[in-house]
Amino acid sequence: MLIVRLRKYTILTHRWLGVFFCLLFAVWFVSGIVLMYCEFPVVSARDRLQRAPVLDAAKVRLSPAEAFEKLQPADTPTQVHLLTLDGRPVYRFHFGRSRMLVFADNGEVLDTVSAAVARRIAASWTGLDAAATQFLTSELDQWSVLPEVRRAAPYWKQAWLNGEEVYVSQETGEVVQHTTRASRIGAYFGAIPHWLYFTALRKDTALWANTVTWLAAAGSVMSLVGIVVGLWLYSPSIKRYRFPNGRSSIPYAGQKRLHTIFGLIFGLVVFTWILSGMFSMNPLSWSPDSAAEAPVSTLRADSWEERAFAALDPRTVLRAGQYRELELAQVLGRAVYLAKESPDSLSIFPVGSPARDEFDANVIARAISAAAAPYQVAETRRVTRYEPYYIDRHFRKPLPALFVRLNDPEQSIYYVDLKTARVVESYDGRSRLARWLYHGLHSMDLPWLYRNRPAWDITVLALMAAGTFLSITSVVIGWRRLRQKARQANIVV
Repeated sequence: MLIVRLRKYTILTHRWLGVFFCLLFAVWFVSGIVLMYCEFPVVSARDRLQRAPVLDAAKVRLSPAEAFEKLQPADTPTQVHLLTLDGRPVYRFHFGRSRMLVFADNGEVLDTVSAAVARRIAASWTGLDAAATQFLTSELDQWSVLPEVRRAAPYWKQAWLNGEEVYVSQETGEVVQHTTRASRIGAYFGAIPHWLYFTALRKDTALWANTVTWLAAAGSVMSLVGIVVGLWLYSPSIKRYRFPNGRSSIPYAGQKRLHTIFGLIFGLVVFTWILSGMFSMNPLSWSPDSAAEAPVSTLRADSWEERAFAALDPRTVLRAGQYRELELAQVLGRAVYLAKESPDSLSIFPVGSPARDEFDANVIARAISAAAAPYQVAETRRVTRYEPYYIDRHFRKPLPALFVRLNDPEQSIYYVDLKTARVVESYDGRSRLARWLYHGLHSMDLPWLYRNRPAWDITVLALMAAGTFLSITSVVIGWRRLRQKARQANIVV
């Protein structure tokens, strides 16, 4: 009969896909548990600001315009910052992905960061003795495969006996990577196996992305077929399967029985978890990265004009507080200094106007509305706590934020940081769906769970433990199947 043959081949498909992928699934679940608490080491702008020294106004002798003249560039910078490098104030001019630095104390243009300077920068970052460090090769390794670290190459890599390693960009003097012995161990058991972040594979971005996508796709098929098989074989009321100890609704004993029971209960969770992992790779580029760009670009200019800052000297701003970095930006058509005291403390100094704590929400909304024409702003509100489309388990996304929704066909929404007027999150119709298909299903990033931890931890750990147990039964069954086939072929295993 057709139905019998179809069931037979469905079972065979699940069985042999399980043989090939069961170990990978087990690794994914176990490493996922580790990844919940041990992230891949990365240096963020927040980390740099936390470790940066306070800018000394007395050392700043050049205005932004005077520093810019030292470069004599052909292009206009997209961003400008004033910060400290090796104990000296320095202007950092961004030209797309390239950066040029001019020291604010004497106008010296930084050509490259020497090994001696890099040693002092790394020692200051770690708080360790500069004389005790040793330089290592700066070739691509496990901790520099991140795109943002690779773009900073070449760099000076330094290590201490306690296991700390620091990568300093030779172009900008920025610390682009910092690892400890503990963070590397955590990554080896968490992020690296979970993301398949092995150096040989990850250094080829296209190959890595395709590998993860196809493995996740195959795993999704295996899980879905397994659910179909389980439902097909399960007989709750008839109990047609006879065993020595009586009748059963499941035609298996031992590991197969456990596998079937857990598959029936948690199979859908496993399927959606693997499928959402595939969606994280944005297969076939089916989902855009964000909503329309015009409202985003209208808030902050993508070019910098030195004359706009002539009326306010940066030293005047620095004397108003203990600031670690100044960002010279043109926001909503005006030149402003964004003075950063810490990752969570920022003051706004508009040129020609009094200082303020945040930008005017109404002005931001009107600017977005003008840029979105012929569409208009349908809704705005102040966001003071995380919500489904603006959420962060580590509480790093800025609050308060301004929510803006347009009346365009996609119902585009934006979350704007009121401290910097940057769009932090934006969604259109497809990216909202992608948010649930990946983050919602894969990370269970629901506001209620995050706000009531350890509710999130208990929920995710329980589901991950169930997935781990289901995968382990698959490994046992797969091993036994291979050993049986090997014996039939007279192969010693």
